[in-house]
Amino acid sequence: MHTTTRDELLQACDALLQPARFKDYGPNGLQVEGKAQIRRLVSGVTASRALIEAAIADGADAIVVHHGLFWRGQSGTITGWMKRRLALLLAHDINLLAYHLPLDAHPELGNNAQLGRVLELPLEAQRFGEQDLGFIGQGAFSDAQALALHVEQRLGRRVTLVDPGHARPLRRIAWCTGGAQSYFEAAIAAGADAFITGEISEPQAHLARECGVAFLACGHHATERYGAPAVAAHVAAQLGIAHRFIEIENPA
Repeated sequence: MHTTTRDELLQACDALLQPARFKDYGPNGLQVEGKAQIRRLVSGVTASRALIEAAIADGADAIVVHHGLFWRGQSGTITGWMKRRLALLLAHDINLLAYHLPLDAHPELGNNAQLGRVLELPLEAQRFGEQDLGFIGQGAFSDAQALALHVEQRLGRRVTLVDPGHARPLRRIAWCTGGAQSYFEAAIAAGADAFITGEISEPQAHLARECGVAFLACGHHATERYGAPAVAAHVAAQLGIAHRFIEIENPA
């Protein structure tokens, strides 16, 4: 089986995702250092204990995730759940790489591009929102209910729809995965007929009804399942190492 090095893996991920371009909520790149030689790579959405245990069982030398262990505003103490996750990584000498906004933004392999692929929404060149994270695609839906049904079928789960009540065709669909409900106003300003994201907060329902733009909350995890495996598979093929995506069930 072919091997690569930890540094080569990190360099390949950084070259692809360009983390230095982004202002983010936590460190992107290598978060926990493990063994120097890499034969097997596992990808997942979040560096949860369940994912780490599954990666250990799979014989992983490195894990690539979207949601890492360290975030701005944490206490900085290594206790409780943080201790247990780190103890597993350190005991098994596993590298943990995490990419947050850089993984959302990649134009082909990122969470937003991959969600567009899953939803069969041909991408427009236009991007919107802070750091150009939001995507816009072309749709052909008779109304908001038809779009919601399509999304439910493609994602295999129920969605929360705020239907503004205007029975009109939807042609421009905007989206930004995860907890991007605050991008709704930017999507409206960009001329979207509907906006798809993971979560909804109290203000978005009012904005949808007042501005006549449909809002769909489809789940944070559910909208961000696709970027990490796409990136990891690409890098693994480039370096000639084995890769497996491990899905950890999450109702969010």
